[in-house]
Amino acid sequence: MTAKRRIGPFTLGPIGLGCMSLSHAYGRPPDPAHSIRLLNHALDIGYDFLDSAALYGFGANESLLGGAVGHRRSEYVLASKCGMTGVDGRRVLDGRPETLLRTLDESLARLRTEVIDLYYLHRWDKRVPIEESVGALGRMVESGKVRAIGLSEVSAATLRKAHQVHPIAAVQNEYSPWSRNVELGLLETAKELGIALVAFSPTARGFLAGRVRSEDELEEGDLRRTMPRFQGDNLARNLTLYDRFSQLAEDAGCTPAQLSLAWLLTRGDHVVPIPGTTSIRHLEENLAAGTFALSADVVDEIDALLEPGAVAGARYPEAAQADIDTEEF
Repeated sequence: MTAKRRIGPFTLGPIGLGCMSLSHAYGRPPDPAHSIRLLNHALDIGYDFLDSAALYGFGANESLLGGAVGHRRSEYVLASKCGMTGVDGRRVLDGRPETLLRTLDESLARLRTEVIDLYYLHRWDKRVPIEESVGALGRMVESGKVRAIGLSEVSAATLRKAHQVHPIAAVQNEYSPWSRNVELGLLETAKELGIALVAFSPTARGFLAGRVRSEDELEEGDLRRTMPRFQGDNLARNLTLYDRFSQLAEDAGCTPAQLSLAWLLTRGDHVVPIPGTTSIRHLEENLAAGTFALSADVVDEIDALLEPGAVAGARYPEAAQADIDTEEF
C-alpha cells in the first residue's frame, strides 16, 4: 500500500472517495438504498476520506452522506464545499462571506455533524476578492465549525494570495493523465507551500476507466454531453488514445482506472486522488490502486501518450470555463 498522505492536520489513505456521482452530474443517480450500501462498504474496506459539496444534487449529496454514514462520523475525514449552490433549480456562484457562512450552517445540518473537517471554496467568485471569501472560511475555523479550509479550480497565483490570508490545507483541481493543467504551476506551488493537491476526476470522468465509448451512451442530463472532449471528432480521436492506454494497463497487470490512479500517486506525495463511482466493484478496484507501484518506464509511456496537446477538445464548455481560475494549456 502506498504510504498515507497528509491533508492539513489529517493523515489519510492514498485514495479518497468523491461522492458527487451518487447524486449529481452523470445522468440519473442510483437508488439511494444502493448508495447507502456503497458508502458503508467504502468505510468497511478502508476508505477514510469522503468528498461532497453543497452543489451536488443541490444538497441531496450532503443529506445522503449524513443519513448513510453520519452515525460513523469518527471513521472518516469529511470534506464539503461552498460558494456554488443550487437556487431555484439553477447553479449559482456566490462567494460573498454572508452567503458562505449561511451555506455552512445548511451543510452542517444536512451532513448531521457539528464540524466539517475540510471545507473548500468550490469556485472563486471573481466578483468578490479572494481575500474576502477566504477570510470568511478562516472565521469558520475560528468558530470551530470547520477544521481546515481549501480551494477548488484555482491557479498557483490565487493559491498563494489566499494562503497569505489563512493557511490552505488543500487545493482541489481536476487532474488525471488527460487533464494536466495543474502541471503548469499549481502542482509545484502546492508542494512548496505544504498544501495537498486533491485530484478530482482522476480517471478523466470515467473515460480512462473505459466507461465512455460513444456519445450515445451518455444519458440526458449527463454533464459530459456538454464537454468538448466527449463530442464528435474529439471523442473519436480520444478513443484511439484510450485504446493505447488500456493496452498499457493490461501490460502492467491492472485495470485502466487503476493505472490512472497509480500514475497520479507518482506525481508527488502531496497528491490525493478522489475517484467517484456508483459501482461497488469499481469502489474496490479504485482503493486497490493504492497498492500498485508503477515502473518509471510505464510512467514515461503514459506521459508520452497523453502529453499536453494530445487530447482533443477543451475540459469545459465556454460558460463553465469562465467560472474557473486554473492555468490552461
